[in-house]
Amino acid sequence: MRRISIFGATGSIGQSTFDLLMRQGGPEAFHTVALTGGRNVTRLAEMARALHAEIAVTAYDECYADLVAALAGSGIAVASGAEALVEAAHRPADWVMSAIVGAAGLAPGFAALSQGRTLALANKESLVTAGPLLLGEARAHGATILPVDSEHSAIFQGLVGEDIAAVERIIITASGGAFRDWPMDKLASATVAQASSHPNWDMGQRITIDSASMFNKALEVIEAKEFFAMSPDRIEVVVHPQSIVHALVGFNDGGLMAHMGVPDMRHAIGYALNWPARRELPVERLDLAKIGQLEFRAPDPVRYPALRLAREVMEIGGMAGAAFNAAKEAALDLFIAGRIGFLDMSRVVEQVLDEMSARQGLGNAAMSLDNVLHTDGEARRLAFALCDQKRI
Repeated sequence: MRRISIFGATGSIGQSTFDLLMRQGGPEAFHTVALTGGRNVTRLAEMARALHAEIAVTAYDECYADLVAALAGSGIAVASGAEALVEAAHRPADWVMSAIVGAAGLAPGFAALSQGRTLALANKESLVTAGPLLLGEARAHGATILPVDSEHSAIFQGLVGEDIAAVERIIITASGGAFRDWPMDKLASATVAQASSHPNWDMGQRITIDSASMFNKALEVIEAKEFFAMSPDRIEVVVHPQSIVHALVGFNDGGLMAHMGVPDMRHAIGYALNWPARRELPVERLDLAKIGQLEFRAPDPVRYPALRLAREVMEIGGMAGAAFNAAKEAALDLFIAGRIGFLDMSRVVEQVLDEMSARQGLGNAAMSLDNVLHTDGEARRLAFALCDQKRI
């Protein structure tokens, strides 16, 4: 029986993964090793019971007692905290979903790769902050990394059977998020609630706000550069309001291969779960006649400064990705807390990059996990200090 684990089980990706596992036989078809989550221990316990998991882990020590109570009598082991997440990732599994949001997913992802199996990677931050390290770890252990971001899954599928040397460019689509049609003069007053409502996708709050600011897409550009070993000048972004075309691969004969589908993450998750085979998935089928037309337009660099910052990060190299992601996460925390405005997020990130590049030489720093984690901490502290000192 195939052994599986889900890290970030109670988030949107984790819940969709759980849905597919249950539809494909649940505990009769899969041996669930570990499920991990955050503060939603009630849901985590429900999922662990349904899949007969060996262990359930909450990232928060203060939630441990509640999780123990929720799983009382089930025989499922319970643990909490960052170290417990890593220990759970070291448990042998054939297929691991890495869906913890942010840099917190980095250490468990590395631990899972040590088993030499398949890592379904929905945690784009791992490649942004430590791409060469993560890919090197996979090679060292003979492990496979499968992309679960809809765009990178689409690119991956478009490359099946193709010679990577014939690829001329990669085009990543972006919905444009909640504010794609807002007048620029309104963005400064955009609220957290407004930024948390996506026009197409049903996602968690943080990634939905990142979509509105295009920081999500900025991370995906860096992720594509790392995963597909593609030079930055061959990675393009277009705004596609319908979110039907997820990505396109352009070849040296001028042809483009597009991956299309309804905006439902179960497609990319299901592809990774069943790879290299395909199985029927419970996703809506496209009705192209009903859709009528598909729109594409270039992203406005003034509206979406995050894309420019991503280009600068790739040019700097080294620890710039770790600083960029950490500053982005800290800026998002500040926005959600009401301490800065929507447009201030990109200003925080840019200032962190500028100051850390001047002081520490981000591009020259050696690539190691310790350096990544150190840079992550420094960038977060600087971002909060900029807000506290009113230097934004």
